[in-house]
Amino acid sequence: MPQPLAPITDTLRAMFGTSTQLPGLAPDLLVTDPTGWRPAADLTGTGLDTLLESSSRRWNAQPHAAAALAWKAYTYWLALPAVLGYASARRVPLLTAQDVLIHFDDPRPLVTLGLRSDITVAVLASDPLALSGLPQVKVVPTEAALREELRASLLDQHLTPLLDAIHGRVRLGRRTLLGSLASGVSYAVLRSADVLPGRSTDTIDTLLATLGVDDLVELVQGPTGRFDVQRKTCCLAFTLPQPKLCKGCCIKP
Repeated sequence: MPQPLAPITDTLRAMFGTSTQLPGLAPDLLVTDPTGWRPAADLTGTGLDTLLESSSRRWNAQPHAAAALAWKAYTYWLALPAVLGYASARRVPLLTAQDVLIHFDDPRPLVTLGLRSDITVAVLASDPLALSGLPQVKVVPTEAALREELRASLLDQHLTPLLDAIHGRVRLGRRTLLGSLASGVSYAVLRSADVLPGRSTDTIDTLLATLGVDDLVELVQGPTGRFDVQRKTCCLAFTLPQPKLCKGCCIKP
């Protein structure tokens, strides 16, 4: 039986040593029993109250900082399957707000995310999965079309409504929030660079341009030759009772 998400879970194991025990993600990403889970679309309604309250308690943060940090954590783990799927095998689960599930029952992460077991996966015609006959496989003609599927599902159908809902609660600019998305995508690729094909910097540039956030971070090469992420916006961690300046923060000590 073909495993549509196998390249992604393989990459997660290479990155973290496991794909089944990651706080914040369902084992091997898929939710086989949806009891106790709810669609991520709930985060634009009552679920947002739970997310922001959890963030405020976790970091003892003021409302605007709690929202910024919740968004930062959520977008990193949410985008990870699509980013790793594209980078590893040009195979993209379509992370719409209806096909991503969440719960707040595990106290370790801010929120736990999982994917419906029948989530649609977009692939190229050259992917063996294209001939599998699985109903959830969507074949697209070009890599540009694949990237458009990624953008439409992740950003247009999931994160943009959430961003608008957060903006309706607290005074946070769109640029501030999208900077965390750009940073999260970049870090995801860099952290998996040793196991992914191609140049990580090229992959990052392509994905950031796809999401329209390529002006919000810069890749900086260090003395060892490895790249790091320099942000052009701030996640507001410096406003916490115990201020924190993240690596690559645009605010300098």
